Amino acid sequence: MLRAASLRVTRVRLAVLEAVSSNPHADADTIIGEVRNELGSVSKQAVYDVLAVLVETNLVHRIEPAGSPARFETRVGDNHHHVVCRSCGDIADVDCAVGHAPCLHASNNHGFSIDEAEVIYWGTCPDCASKRLRIENDLTSTRSE
Repeated sequence: MLRAASLRVTRVRLAVLEAVSSNPHADADTIIGEVRNELGSVSKQAVYDVLAVLVETNLVHRIEPAGSPARFETRVGDNHHHVVCRSCGDIADVDCAVGHAPCLHASNNHGFSIDEAEVIYWGTCPDCASKRLRIENDLTSTRSE
């Protein structure tokens, strides 16, 4: 993948790609931790620089949900979307909402040539919903006793 993107193959680039691939939607701190586990001492800046190059060459996709640090994934080129849990911040992929990329047709493109649409769905993941229901049930049980 690196060579196909005309990039030199280095240990840090390979480790960052592996970390992103193994941890979809991970933030930079998580990726840095994974890379350090693999290689030992690596500077944060080195990992940030590699992430920037991988995003620029379209080997990695960067998403930035509101209120969350940037997240990275290796699923690129298909203009998929994401669903984010408001409680825990968990993120999952959602395939294209309607039609072919860019998935949504703007009502007015203002002269832009649109090639991508980014949609983020917000809600509560099953784990957080289940925890909330247990807490509500516990509160109801306590009040009725």
